[in-house]
Amino acid sequence: MNILHLKYAVEVARAGSINKAAEILLVAQPNLSRSIKELEADLGITIFDRSAKGMCLTPDGEAFIGYAKKILHQITEVEDLYKAGKPAKQQFSISVPRASYIADAFAQFVAELSLDPAEIFYKETNSERAIENILHAEYNLGIVRYAEKYERYYKELLEVKGLAHEVIAEFHYVLMMRADSPLNAKEEIRFEDLCPYIEIAHADPYVPTLPMAQVRKEELPDNIDRRVYVFERASQFELLSENRDAFMWVSPGTDKIMQRYGLVQRECADNKKIYRDVLICRKDYRPTELDKRFIDQLARSCKKHLKQN
Repeated sequence: MNILHLKYAVEVARAGSINKAAEILLVAQPNLSRSIKELEADLGITIFDRSAKGMCLTPDGEAFIGYAKKILHQITEVEDLYKAGKPAKQQFSISVPRASYIADAFAQFVAELSLDPAEIFYKETNSERAIENILHAEYNLGIVRYAEKYERYYKELLEVKGLAHEVIAEFHYVLMMRADSPLNAKEEIRFEDLCPYIEIAHADPYVPTLPMAQVRKEELPDNIDRRVYVFERASQFELLSENRDAFMWVSPGTDKIMQRYGLVQRECADNKKIYRDVLICRKDYRPTELDKRFIDQLARSCKKHLKQN
């Protein structure tokens, strides 16, 4: 295995086709195909499933390509570091749950960046993907969110994966809705009051080892007949601001978001479930100055916006 083989494999995975990758790499198709087969033989795994539709990654292949991308990225970093006259590029990467207080911290963090070259990656996703991004992609930090009842499971999982972890926030979900929603007119909101309304929910909650149907049942009350699933946090605000009959369970939002979209957040008397947001990274990872600045900003945002919890 050599660096060239890594580059070839990554490009084939990206293109999904030997022919397309060969055109991009300016390599003869037979030579590229032979290099991929040699790489698989050296590693003792099958990286690609070959079919009439193209080249698809196997589970082993997905893990390998994740490592290959990290290796190639590190090689590029080393090359850039020692090129005369070119300053080292700052790197920051994190996967997070969809939360206004985290987004606010990230916005403040970006606003305070220096003029030096930098590459910043910020991905909103679920806990499974946040863990996978650290293990198999090029992300250095992550934040996982779980209900208190799953704390033992997650702690054991993170230990097995070799990930350091630290609780950064504890809260219970609140209801977000338009200020003129009939729900907001109620003096006290109970679970049963939500029945006639439309719930906006993120489509990919995840608890390892549990079927998705059971996860949704655990996370969301069963008394809602109308539910809209979304993946993008921006979509939730648009949907809520345009529908008086819509609501959403969220971690406490920022005043800025509430004012921008004409929304309010209310407690639900029946909601007692506690959630925790936990910062994770590899145990052998040393946080950079950028990491430390973001974590400091995150602590300030958490203190400001989650103080009621």
